Amino acid sequence: MAGKLTITLVKSTIGAIPKHRKTVEALGLHKLYKTVEQPDNPSVRGMLAQVRHLVKVVDENGEEVRV
Repeated sequence: MAGKLTITLVKSTIGAIPKHRKTVEALGLHKLYKTVEQPDNPSVRGMLAQVRHLVKVVDENGEEVRV
């Protein structure tokens, strides 16, 4: 699991529950279609699993990650 994950917000958080909005913000995503890099570790994976319907995740090899 060592490495980086590239995370892109692809769906708006307007209709999302407040807990999911906070999770997306904690990942560093503030605007639609913006991308951030996060380390690939269990805590980030857990956050991504919670908001998997709002984000697109790509690993450092360019392959889409199923969370």
